[in-house]
Amino acid sequence: MKLAESMSRIGVETAFDVLVKARALEAQGKSVVHLEIGEPDFSTPAHIVEAAKKALDEGWTHYGPTQGLPDLREVIADYVSRTRGIRVGPELVSVVPGGKPIIFFPILALIEPGDEVIYPNPGFPIYESMIRFAGGTPVPMPLEESRGFSFDLNLFRDRLTDRTKLIILNSPQNPTGGVIPRRDLAEIAGMLRDRDVMVLSDEIYSRIYYGDEPPASIASFPGMLEKTIILDGFSKTYAMTGWRMGYGVMPRFLVEAVTKLMVNSNSCTASFSQRAGIAALTGPQDEVERMVAEFRRRRDAICRGLNEIPGFRCALPGGAFYAFANVTETGMDSKEIADFLLYEAGVSCLDGRCFGEYGKGYVRFSYANSMPNLLEAIERIKRVSPRWAPVGAVR
Repeated sequence: MKLAESMSRIGVETAFDVLVKARALEAQGKSVVHLEIGEPDFSTPAHIVEAAKKALDEGWTHYGPTQGLPDLREVIADYVSRTRGIRVGPELVSVVPGGKPIIFFPILALIEPGDEVIYPNPGFPIYESMIRFAGGTPVPMPLEESRGFSFDLNLFRDRLTDRTKLIILNSPQNPTGGVIPRRDLAEIAGMLRDRDVMVLSDEIYSRIYYGDEPPASIASFPGMLEKTIILDGFSKTYAMTGWRMGYGVMPRFLVEAVTKLMVNSNSCTASFSQRAGIAALTGPQDEVERMVAEFRRRRDAICRGLNEIPGFRCALPGGAFYAFANVTETGMDSKEIADFLLYEAGVSCLDGRCFGEYGKGYVRFSYANSMPNLLEAIERIKRVSPRWAPVGAVR
C-alpha cells in the first residue's frame, strides 16, 4: 500500500522537530535553554481550572453539540462583538478543539485545485501546508522588516488575481511579532470589499500586544464582516495550550461547513473544557494582564540583549511573544546559526525558514520562558559569538 498523493503535500511544524533534538542533547547531560516552542510558560488561571473540576463533578463528560455549547457560543459572541467593535450572534460561532481546525476546515471547505491563497511569509507553517493539501496554490506575501513586518500594499495589490479565493492575515503575528497597522488593514479592506474572496483573520494573539491600542480586526471595517473568518482561542491568552479549545466566527454558510467537518472528524469539543472556557471569558482577567506585562518586560530584555550581539539585529515586536532576529550580518546562514546555537551554545531556537522562504536570514526566539533563562541564553550566545563575528565588528 502507498499513501495518498495528497499526503506528500502536507507539512509539519519544525519547532517540534527542534524540540526533539534539544531533548536528545539534554538526555546526554547537556544544558539547553528552550526558546523554540511558542507556548506560554504560565499556569492556567486557578478559577479556570476550578471551573473544569466543577464541570467534571457535575457530569460534563459526555458528547455536546458539534457547533459548541450554546452558553459558550453566547459568551464568545459577546466577547468578540465587544473587542472587535462588531455585532455577531452565537449562531456564527464554531467551537473546535484548538485553533488549527479554523485553519484546516475553512480551507478544505473553500479551496479547490487552481484556487490561489495569499498568506503571510514568514508565517505559521500550517497555512501553506493546508493550502497545498487542499490542492490550492500558495501565494506568499513577504513580510518586510522595514514595515514592522507588515505587507507592501502595492505588492499585495499586484498579487490579487481572479483566481484569488482566500487571504490569510495574522496580527499579532507568528513568527515576527508584527502587528498590521489599522491604516494598512483599511487599505486591504478597500481592495477586497468588492471581490469574491474570503479573509481568514488569525487573531490567536489578539490579547498579547504592547501598544496603547489593541490590534485592529479586518472584520471591523465596512463590508468585511460577511467576508471574514475570525480565528481566536484560549491557548495563548489563558495559557491553555493543552486544553485544545479554539473558535471561529464566520458567515453562516461556513459555520454549516465547519460543523459538517467537525462531525466527520472530532464530533465535538470536550464539554468540560468548554465550561472552563466560559469561566475564562467571563471571570477575572488580572492574570492575563500580569502575563502580558511580564511578556513586555521579557521582550525588552531579550531584544536589548540580542542587539548587543555582533551580527544580530532585532526589532521590538508589537505583539505575541517572539523575537525575530536578523542574523545576516553574522556571515552565516540562518539555519547554520540556529544549529550552531543549539549544539555549541545550548540555546534552542528556530531558523526563520521554518516559517517560509522569506524567513531566510532570521532566527526566531520565543521569550515564553523565565527572565533568568532568557538572560542566560543571551550570555551563552555572547560567549560563542566571536566564532562568527567579523574581525573588528563594532555594535
